[in-house]
Formats: sequence, structure tokens, C-alpha cells
Amino acid sequence: MLNFDKDRFVTIQSGAVSIADDIRAVMRDLLAGGLERVFFMGTGGVQFLTLPAIGLAQNSTLFPVSAAFPAQVVLQPPAGLDEKALVILPSLSGTTKESVQLLAFLKERGVKTLSLTGHKDTPLGRDADYNFTNFGEDDTSSESFYLQTLLIVLALLAERGEYDDFDATVAELKLLPQLLVSVKQNYEPAAAALAQDIKDETYHIFTSAGSSWPEAHYYGMCILEEMQWIKTRPVHASDFFHGTLELVEPGVSVFVFKGEDAYRPLTDRVENFAKRYTDKVRILDAASADLPGISAKTRSLISPVILATMLERLSAHLEVLRDHPLTTRRYYKRVEY
Repeated sequence: MLNFDKDRFVTIQSGAVSIADDIRAVMRDLLAGGLERVFFMGTGGVQFLTLPAIGLAQNSTLFPVSAAFPAQVVLQPPAGLDEKALVILPSLSGTTKESVQLLAFLKERGVKTLSLTGHKDTPLGRDADYNFTNFGEDDTSSESFYLQTLLIVLALLAERGEYDDFDATVAELKLLPQLLVSVKQNYEPAAAALAQDIKDETYHIFTSAGSSWPEAHYYGMCILEEMQWIKTRPVHASDFFHGTLELVEPGVSVFVFKGEDAYRPLTDRVENFAKRYTDKVRILDAASADLPGISAKTRSLISPVILATMLERLSAHLEVLRDHPLTTRRYYKRVEY
């Protein structure tokens, strides 16, 4: 496979799953100590990677689990941001400026903090109350953060008696790193062909629903826009027929990401419509992945992980065909905030 290190990938994703026992112990202690609410506060694209876990929590428990933007929080914090709250801070680098500023702000308010980082010897790695460091880089971080945040929410639910299959689910997730290698291998020819098809296209609509929607938003904004300078329009499948449908005509590229959760009918509806009006409907379907040993229940939790691992293959080919490395930026190093 093009520019792919299998051993590195498996090690990183195995590291993500390995936090399961420790994160459950942390949740047990926090709940015993009076924890009443959880916030996920990531800066930029990494916040998208927390949203499937937040959605799972909001569909499974009355315990408050929500998201907030660090840059807004330090200007006007949400209600309940106090000593009975836990804030989860994901940051691959551990040095993200807005998140580092937020951590100091939270400490002053006595808020408990848990960071997820790719590097330990960093402000977020060192200074949070709890830290889980799992080395990773851009091409492996999506799956890693999806899995870690999923485990955080599953641990919370399990400790509250609202998820009985924690151990069984974790056992299946431990199979996933090796299985994802096969997903990449199987998707490689399609990824190469799709990259060839779209390498000169300058605009795409991305849509999805449920736990897969954050990956559609993330891939459009953080990969194609930031890393390839290609214009995109991410739109939730629920909103597609309230505006964006009017942009669909022959030659317009529409990407539909399909998951295996309850919201799949929303993407089916978009697919059926778009195929009537444009010749460029691109479907990525988590259900197409062969995952022996993974139950339907667990598959319903990991659609964004599967899609992210497929899309990394598309990105690997796209950067070569366009002669535009994913690390190339115009302004990233010059932004002051």
C-alpha cells in the first residue's frame, strides 16, 4: 500500500484501545467523588472526532455529556463548568494554543481535566489532572481519537449501570487494529481509482448522518480544505433537503458517507436523490468492510473509525497525484491567536 506502515498503524490503534481498563477506573473514581457532568473541548478538527462519542452518550443516558469550543469557553464559560465537571481535552500535539489556554482557565475554576495527547512531555500531557498519551501522527489520529473517546463514554455508561457489555465490546475492539489493516488493503484499489477521478476537481459536497456525520465534516474541512486547498460543502443529511439539494446538477460531486447506525436511512435518501441529478455521487459505506469477529452492536459504534481508515487511503493517493503533500500549508504557522 502507498505510504503505509502497517506495524506503526497497528501499534497506535492498539494503544488507543488499551486505555479501556484504566479509563474505566478513572470514571469509577470520578463518579464516586461526585462528578455530575462531562464536557469534551477540543480545538479544531479533533473536536469533530469526539462527536460520535458525545452522540452515543446523549442517546444512552441522562447524565450530561456535551461539547464546547475552547476559544468560546474562555470568553464565556457554559453553565456547570465547576468542580463537579470533567473536561476532556484531546490534542495530538499536546501544545494546541487554544487548548493550553483553556487548561489554565479550567485549573483556576477547579474543574477536573483529562487530556488525550500524542506526546506526553507537553503542556496538555503534563498538566491535566489525568492524561492518556498514545503516540500518533496525522494519518493515524482519527481512528485513535474516535476509539479513545468512545471508550471514555462506554466506561461512563458502564459505571452508571447503563451499558452491560463493556468487557465484550472491549474484547472486540482489541481485534480492530489488525482488521483495519485488511480494510485498508481491500479499499486500496478503489481509493487509487477515486483519487484519480477527483484529483482535478475543485469542489465537493460532503454529507452523512449519525455517528458518521463528524467524519464527513472532518474530511471536508480538515483534509481537503486544510491539507489540499479544495473547496467543500459539508452538510448534514438531515439538512440536505433544506437548501443544498438546489446545488446538485450534472457534474457536481456529492460524497455520501454511510454508517451502520440507526440514521442510515437519512443517507439512503440523499443517495437516491443525488443519483437522479448528478453523475458524480461517491459512496463510502462502513457496511462494506469485512470485520470478522465484530458484532453488529459493536459495528454500529465504529462506523466513523471504518470510514476514517478508508479515507486515509484516498488521502495517500490524492497527495501524490496532486503533488501536494498533506503537510503543506499556506497560513498555519503564521496564524496568531
